Amino acid sequence: MKFGIFYEHQLPRPWKEGDELKLFQDALDQVELADRLGIDHAWEVEHHFLEEYSHSSAPEVFLAACSQRTKTIRLGHGIVLMPPGYNHPARVAERIATLDLVSGGRVEFGTGESSALLELGGYRVPVEKKREMWRESVEQCLNMMVMNPYPGFKGQYFEMPCRNIVPKPVQKPHPPVWVACSNRETIKLAARLGIGALTFAFVDPAEAKQWVDDYYRILKEECVPIGHAVNPNICMVTGFSVHRNGEEARRRGLDGFKFFGYALGHHYIFGEHKPGRTDIWKAFEGVKEQLPYNAGAGGIGTPDEMRAHMRKFADSGVDQVAFIQQGGRNKHEHICEALELFANDVMPEFKANEAARQKKKMEELAPYIEKAFSRKERMKELADDEIPNVIALGRQITQQPATPEAQAAARRFSEAGAVPLTDPTKKAPAAE
Repeated sequence: MKFGIFYEHQLPRPWKEGDELKLFQDALDQVELADRLGIDHAWEVEHHFLEEYSHSSAPEVFLAACSQRTKTIRLGHGIVLMPPGYNHPARVAERIATLDLVSGGRVEFGTGESSALLELGGYRVPVEKKREMWRESVEQCLNMMVMNPYPGFKGQYFEMPCRNIVPKPVQKPHPPVWVACSNRETIKLAARLGIGALTFAFVDPAEAKQWVDDYYRILKEECVPIGHAVNPNICMVTGFSVHRNGEEARRRGLDGFKFFGYALGHHYIFGEHKPGRTDIWKAFEGVKEQLPYNAGAGGIGTPDEMRAHMRKFADSGVDQVAFIQQGGRNKHEHICEALELFANDVMPEFKANEAARQKKKMEELAPYIEKAFSRKERMKELADDEIPNVIALGRQITQQPATPEAQAAARRFSEAGAVPLTDPTKKAPAAE
């Protein structure tokens, strides 16, 4: 089994000058440490306006910084918000490819749609359309990374003309693709589309086996890949705080994990939020002792307790467990100590046979993946004579009929230092 660390960049109120700076710098130090310890993945979310719960609105910047301080850890978008109101698909393709290049081919491309009204409403993304927007954008974004040139597209939610999207990613045909899953229905969708399942629900390891069995059964029987490669993997999250004294592990990490769940519930399920004013931490402190047990708390305890918790996930067929180690007011030094203890005392036995397990799994899935691609309808490549010419703006201006407006524009263009390409014998082209 593989292991990851997962960041929302949580920052409970009250806020002091320099708190966000410390939050981000500490997280960079933690990712660098995780890389040295041999942890496999660092996952970073994209959220907007979700105060206290997540101050991670530009994950591509954070992950790019991580790429220059690490050597082997995989850098995961967990996830990119794909409805075009948040991110145009071409911009996502460009950013993912660029991150893949600066990291030397270490990107994991997690995708999702969001369920928080603060961000959906802030970007005017209609709730009832977000799933269709996600699907259309993901498919076209992956085509953009692969096709040369991209033929152009006119869909329900975005359109663009033929362009060649550059740069292209290091990983061919594109980085591994994932989708955020909060329930079994979404994990089934991930299997049907041939992408990894980032299960951000705190699932009991016994229940996890049902999710895993559903996923791999559907992948074998029904998969039609949304991309140009299949990523058959399931990642599940858990709380994380490890200390040789179990009570100390819980003292250090349990409140932070509880706050993670409470703040998530506030923004997604039961809360009422006044931007810039609501104090989620204060409300949390008033109810934290009454909060029900969460299965993710199984990752908080001694190395032996953590080992038993991880063994249940491994026996269920889970491919990766990602740790919610940065939650609430959890301290940087405690997180680092816990990562080191986990890496030294627990992780080795789970990593020992991981390469062989993955190799065997992919060999068994190979015929099913081949059959899945036989069901896929691919976007048609353009022949050379179908690729349109795009005339430069300056040339278009100078070749338009000599109206006063066109003459003025040509003068401005010339005064700016450009050399217009004119040919008085040719008819003025139409602008694209």
